[in-house]
Amino acid sequence: MMAVGARFAAMGLALVLAGCASTGAKETKSNPTAEFDKNPYPSTYKPYPGASVALVGATVFDGAGARIENGTVLLRDGKVVGVGGADLAVPGGFTRIDGAGKFVTPGIIDVHSHLGNYPSPGVPAHSDGNEATDPTTPNVWAEHSVWPQDPGFSRAMANGGITSLQILPGSANLMGGRSVTLKNVPGRTVQSMKFPGAPYGFKMACGENPKRVYGGKSRIPSTRMGNFAVNRATWIKATEYRRKRDAGKQETRDLGMETLAGVLAGDILVHNHCYRADEMALVLDMAREFGYKVTAFHHAVESYKIGDMLKANNACSAIWADWWGFKMESYDGIPENAALLQNAGACVVIHSDDANGIQRLNQEAAKAQGDGRRMGIDIPDEQVMTWLTLNAARALGIDQQTGSLAPGKMADVVLWNGNPLSVYSRPEKVWVDGALLFDANDPKRRAVSDFELGQPGEGDVK
Repeated sequence: MMAVGARFAAMGLALVLAGCASTGAKETKSNPTAEFDKNPYPSTYKPYPGASVALVGATVFDGAGARIENGTVLLRDGKVVGVGGADLAVPGGFTRIDGAGKFVTPGIIDVHSHLGNYPSPGVPAHSDGNEATDPTTPNVWAEHSVWPQDPGFSRAMANGGITSLQILPGSANLMGGRSVTLKNVPGRTVQSMKFPGAPYGFKMACGENPKRVYGGKSRIPSTRMGNFAVNRATWIKATEYRRKRDAGKQETRDLGMETLAGVLAGDILVHNHCYRADEMALVLDMAREFGYKVTAFHHAVESYKIGDMLKANNACSAIWADWWGFKMESYDGIPENAALLQNAGACVVIHSDDANGIQRLNQEAAKAQGDGRRMGIDIPDEQVMTWLTLNAARALGIDQQTGSLAPGKMADVVLWNGNPLSVYSRPEKVWVDGALLFDANDPKRRAVSDFELGQPGEGDVK
């Protein structure tokens, strides 16, 4: 079992309220919305100790679309410090790892996961992803449901090379709440896993899910036009809240409105569950109406119909390789979706939305690549890898820190025992910020949570 170091920092900062200032003539009330702590649950993440490492002789996919044969990747002090060919010198003090016949990529990033919120085993007591009490719940934060002991985290690393992931609320609600981006490391608290400096995301949902959850209760929304009416009415309130807040005239705090004001200000990124092309187009219109941006449409099985619009709006499509037909709004999903989007110059991301699928995102990307090739769109391996790395990082707003192998970026790296787009390949070693956290050849280099250790039987109790 890998030890998890103590990483507690102050999780809650005291709310500082200015007292009434006596002027001898009148009292001036403070404005609590101007004084609240905008980051009350800050990241306490600290990288595990690492070493200076040189990966030599492997084929390198740098995550940004480049391929280097017989490449060299240098890791030191938690950062990538060099990427090049066989002529790149290895400084003294580096441990050389022979990568001949193997492949090196950036760590894989999943932009749509519910690990920790729907952990394994999937029992009702662990169902903490959907706050299905109102069509709009922008006040809730996914991180407040994350269970760090979920065994799915270590499985995602060991089988899928996952080094970062976004945990989202579910899609029962039109506005589901804030998401959180995590480093995939063992931690006692969610704060110790939070990706430092990553912006919050905001989960929204279109279509059948909110209709199904609320329509049967004789509550709006029960139609797609009802969905949009509730969304627009909520954005109108948020616009007014933000206007008063910025003018110093909003005297009471509202957790949901704070999140929506953050979206309108561009500080919180919108991730919109949406299947149909016509609904995605309407959402883009609504975003223009209220002045926010959709960072990514998730699931997006009909994105191929509007690839040009998505490119023009700089909106990524976070998609499966070939899920389709499990409800009416997914009926027009086609396995060539990713290839057609790539061909249109739009942003493609392969996501999981599944505790098992997150362990095989590399294989999902390979399936999508193969489907494109069969229709005449041949996308090179090194370009396909961007769907799992740099494009995913861009969708999460962390592409300046991770997502590609470039000097100065986090040393989030996977050494694969073969081409990662082969069904026969799997991670051999995984580094997060330069720390070797998984080694297929070393059983001690795999985190085991307390939950996985189980409970002693009666006969074992002394």
